[in-house]
Amino acid sequence: MCALVGPNAQGKTNLLESAHYLLTLRSPRVASDQPLVRAGASSAFLRAEVETNSGRVLVEVEVRSSGANRIQVNRSGVRRKRDLRQRVRSVMFIPEDIDVIQGGPEDRRRFMDEAVEAMWPAEEAARTAYDKALRQRNRLLKENEGPGAPPDLEAWDGELAAHGAAVTKARTRAMAAVAPRAGDEFERVSGERLRVDYRPSVQAAEDLESAMRKRLAERRTDELARRTTLVGPHRDELDIAVGEMTARRFASHGESWAGALCLRLGVWGAVSVEIDEPPLLVLDDPFSGLDPERRARLSGGLSSRGQVLISVPDEAQVPPGATVWRVEEGSVRTR
Repeated sequence: MCALVGPNAQGKTNLLESAHYLLTLRSPRVASDQPLVRAGASSAFLRAEVETNSGRVLVEVEVRSSGANRIQVNRSGVRRKRDLRQRVRSVMFIPEDIDVIQGGPEDRRRFMDEAVEAMWPAEEAARTAYDKALRQRNRLLKENEGPGAPPDLEAWDGELAAHGAAVTKARTRAMAAVAPRAGDEFERVSGERLRVDYRPSVQAAEDLESAMRKRLAERRTDELARRTTLVGPHRDELDIAVGEMTARRFASHGESWAGALCLRLGVWGAVSVEIDEPPLLVLDDPFSGLDPERRARLSGGLSSRGQVLISVPDEAQVPPGATVWRVEEGSVRTR
């Protein structure tokens, strides 16, 4: 375990984000890669070695301000992002994750999809295809001027249902693995139980695709009136509660913080079981929202989690046994 120590705005988060990006090819803070490249530069270079059960893996990425990024694993080029994500894994907590608890449904849907992709990188293809079908179907509904449905709407019903069923099934599997582990983590940290329940837009014991088609047909009149798609995974919700109280409405700031953190630890645990080894765990300022007792409980359990990178503002928060790196004005030195 390595702890990055230093005052705010010295570069700790940037270093953690770089490590996570190297293994996932996705920033936890921004949707585009462009902000990762320094203003005026043509590219940014990232390089790291990761210890896995099959040996060390060297990952090198050139993030380009224009054109495709260059990705290499053990000096060999990688064409598809999922080829890297299947070799190495990372799970990252950032303070903004509190939005998973306190934010809107879109924040919780994003969390579910990130969990799916952390466990099964190839499943990203289904969500990408669903998003495309949803955009096309919404465009047809928005531009429709006739008294009835657009001619091509039924074809897009099929696309939406097929890919939507795949997304729903993946989210169901992921949350079944993450929810109990997040609950256990929260109980260890807070002494209470975190309840996590996936609420899909469409549920069916068998043939989910047909059930989604049927539900689309039932909502056809409403969709034509509102000119938007009302059925599918983009309408899913994740119910999160502390004990019997809905977290979004009743959880304190500390409970919300601990809940968001434990959800990420739940993903970490689920990925560990899925790939039979712990992924890299990256924690950006995890203790700032916790009281001293919860902070001590979390800190005491980090040393058993394999490769961990953590940032803290001062050495008083460094977990037991961690190697300390001082970060000042963008430079790093070991203590």
